[in-house]
Amino acid sequence: MKIKLSIILLVLSTSISMAQNSAKAKNLLDEVYNKVKSYDNIFVDFKYSLNNEEANINTETRGDVTMQGDKYLFNYLGSKQIYDGKKVYTVVPENEEVTIEEKLDDENTITPSKMLTFYKQGHNYDWDILQNIQGRKIQFVKLTPIDTNSEIKSILLGIDVETKHIYKLIETGKNGTKTTITVNSFKIDQPLSKTLFTFDENKYKNDGYYIIRN
Repeated sequence: MKIKLSIILLVLSTSISMAQNSAKAKNLLDEVYNKVKSYDNIFVDFKYSLNNEEANINTETRGDVTMQGDKYLFNYLGSKQIYDGKKVYTVVPENEEVTIEEKLDDENTITPSKMLTFYKQGHNYDWDILQNIQGRKIQFVKLTPIDTNSEIKSILLGIDVETKHIYKLIETGKNGTKTTITVNSFKIDQPLSKTLFTFDENKYKNDGYYIIRN
């Protein structure tokens, strides 16, 4: 009887501890979310790496994104993507092409404007390790998709304890692919040009670009 009672107490203690860790993780993410939403605009310069040992893939590159509300300007791999609140414009200088698309309505698609807030829904949370990285305390929170059909196994979000800004994202796929985004620079409320998120179609036509409408 005493053994059974001990097991029950252990299970209850473990469950309570897990619930507390989950609540603590969610509270931290809520702080991050509220901080991000309070800014007029955000500029992020980042390093992006993709690794899959089985497929012998190991690539690394850099990019940057400026966001204001849902609008964004995204520079990556020599291409540029603009979202003006209505349409997405993808400019590929290498091919001299511009693709114009309506706003993506798929809730599962992570666009640049969702990059710092996607974790708000659709995940279970768990408190993970605390690391000291170049004098900064980075608290990691583990996110596990609620949707069991998701191709994502887990996501680790590293959060700067002092600033409450996201420093690192490590996404592990069920196929073994690991994607890591590390923030090199995070700037807020910068003076922005009024035309930053405006696409000038005539300019690209005059430059000989082929315009594709989807």
